Amino acid sequence: MITIICSGSRGDIQPYIALAVELKKLGKDVRITAGASFGEFIRQYGIEHYSLALDYKSAEIDPKLLEAAQNSTNPLKMLLTFNKMKKYARLMVDEMYESCLDSEVIVYHPGCTIGYFAAEHLGIPSVLASPFPMLQTKEIASIIAYGKVKMPISSSYQLLQKMLFMASKPGVASFWQDKFGALPPQFSAPFERIDAQHPSVVACSNAIFPRPHDWQEHVYQSGYWFLPELATDVPAPELQAFLAAGEKPIYFGFGSVFQEKDRQQFVTMIQSALEQTGKRGIICGMGLIPNLPPNILTIESVAHQWLFPQCAAVCHHGGAGTSAAGFAAGVPSIIIPFSNDQFAWAHRAADIGVGAQPIYKKKLTVTKLITAITEVSSPTMREAAQKLGATIAEEHGAADCAKVIANLTIK
Repeated sequence: MITIICSGSRGDIQPYIALAVELKKLGKDVRITAGASFGEFIRQYGIEHYSLALDYKSAEIDPKLLEAAQNSTNPLKMLLTFNKMKKYARLMVDEMYESCLDSEVIVYHPGCTIGYFAAEHLGIPSVLASPFPMLQTKEIASIIAYGKVKMPISSSYQLLQKMLFMASKPGVASFWQDKFGALPPQFSAPFERIDAQHPSVVACSNAIFPRPHDWQEHVYQSGYWFLPELATDVPAPELQAFLAAGEKPIYFGFGSVFQEKDRQQFVTMIQSALEQTGKRGIICGMGLIPNLPPNILTIESVAHQWLFPQCAAVCHHGGAGTSAAGFAAGVPSIIIPFSNDQFAWAHRAADIGVGAQPIYKKKLTVTKLITAITEVSSPTMREAAQKLGATIAEEHGAADCAKVIANLTIK
């Protein structure tokens, strides 16, 4: 049995399901350890779910703390917020450890380092499975500094890894002390301990952030981990009718970081920008919005992989998964980053010519949104985005990384 331990929101879980699907294709028994609220989502892909009693939805985390985490605009704020949230770390560690006990390989998200320490204790291989590049390199700044914060490259990785370890360190320490009477051997961030029995797999396209030359050989990055579409993923008739009724629309959606208090301001600016540019738009995930003109449709949710290729451009918050879907769709991006790594994806999209210049959430105006819409409407940017989408389509990140993991089970 291969056990994959992950945490976070639906978007955080999704790439790991893609990895599990590819492992199952290789004939491997695989399960995902994740919060109870994701059970149906995981099982619909035929993957076993090891349910945690608590997850980020049910742990009763202070809403103000969650909002602060979703609006951390620099590494120092991120670090402080992570530190405040550490008391929640112990809540899930006990069950995560139990899920490891009959495993032959443990695959873990960098925020779930109990996977590494459990594997060491059990004498089995472990795999650091990262949703973004996070290992030390001298070639490019880490995702918490790229494009926004000036600091030494090495320091940016040290800070990123410190933050990620902080998410699980207190819980692991408390659990290990209670169960074994001492801390785990070599109890520190395990991320750089990479070798043949402890490889790392990374969910990122080399067309976005190329694999650094100074990474050692047991770090594997060959593309994003995309979930296959299900036959049950049928778009609503009104959405299909809207798409067929005119030119391609611009998608607007800001995921789980969006706050209800911002809805009216965002909708007003989107409506004004679309009116002044003569464009059509789809607003996703902001609830029902009354009195909208016929050039705008509101929807609650939709599969990005299905919708994005049918859009003229995609405007979003810059989450890693949403950014990946936009890049793969072959359409330009307008990224309005709210916090954390979102700034990196926004700046990278602009730097490689497939996205407008980033508009930070706090500086968003109708004028800046109109400028961005004009940018992504240029033939040059549309062509660059199409070429990028074609390149990403040739990558097989989840399948390649699944083979790395599966090989660890061969004795």
